[in-house]
Order: sequence, then structure tokens, then C-alpha cells
Amino acid sequence: MSKTKTVWSSEHGDLRKKDLTASTGSARRPNPSPAGSPKGALREGESVPPHQQTVYLHCESAGRGGKAVTLVKNLALSAEKMKLLAKKLKQECGTGGTVKDGVIEIQGEHREKIAGLLSKAGYKVKIAGG
Repeated sequence: MSKTKTVWSSEHGDLRKKDLTASTGSARRPNPSPAGSPKGALREGESVPPHQQTVYLHCESAGRGGKAVTLVKNLALSAEKMKLLAKKLKQECGTGGTVKDGVIEIQGEHREKIAGLLSKAGYKVKIAGG
């Protein structure tokens, strides 16, 4: 006698997943705060108005082969709005950059220019370092 079990059907899909939810009593819910996200992080789609935020601009070159990078820290924006702001800053500075761990990194020393752009947008800006 064969001990085979149907694991997929065209009518019901993957039956293994249904067995898992039936045995645990409930379906898995997504974690609202993914691992590695800062405490008090925004939920998806949320952001704080610019006039309620103080943004810090840092210049860093350690671990980057001596090349300067401007860091825009302490932004409380959704991931989508963060990417859009990074794109705008990169275009205005005429350089590359990225968003990593909630910090916008712009290649080169552009603190003064970015400070002007962000203050026009309504942010309170603090330039850190010398």
C-alpha cells in the first residue's frame, strides 16, 4: 500500500500551506516591524510633514577610499518618499547616491546645497561636523 499524499491540486493550489495553517490554528501575519528597523519606525505609507522634522547632514569619508559622501539622517519618510527625495537630491547635485537603512547617501561634499534644498522644502536642517 502506497503512502502518498497530494501536495498540490489545480483546484486548491498548494495543499501543504493549507495543512500548515490548519495545524497552527491561524494564518501567519506579517511582522509589522521588520528585523533591523529602528524603534518607532513608520508603518508602510506613513510619513511626517517636513516642518515637523529636523534633518541632520553629515559628511563622511571613512571606509570609502577617501571619497566624501554626504549623509542625510533623521528623515521620517516612507520608503517610497525617501527614494523620491533621494532622486531629487541626486539630480540637483548632479551626482549619484543611494538610500541605505533610512539614510540618504549622496556622493561628494554637498551639505550646503542639500541644506538649501531641504530648507526650501520646509525641513529644519542642521549641518553636523566641520
